[in-house]
Amino acid sequence: MTDRALINEAVKRLVVRESRLAVDPATVDDLEPLNGDLLRVNSLGFLGMLVRLEDELDVTLPDDIFAGRVFTTVADLVDVVADVVKEES
Repeated sequence: MTDRALINEAVKRLVVRESRLAVDPATVDDLEPLNGDLLRVNSLGFLGMLVRLEDELDVTLPDDIFAGRVFTTVADLVDVVADVVKEES
């Protein structure tokens, strides 16, 4: 499995958990809004997810990567984390 696939899986698992859903994370579309009809991730939950992603993926997400960015979908978050992982490897 590629780094991106692992990151995608981890992000989906965490957004499903944060949204308190009983659905298979694999069924969540990459373009699913983080705060829409299915997922309900607020700003505090988003920060908690970032900490859990850092722990789970053994990566540090620098604060400056979030400046000026808007995270609307699952894919938006996956893209940023994948970029950081790529830079660290």
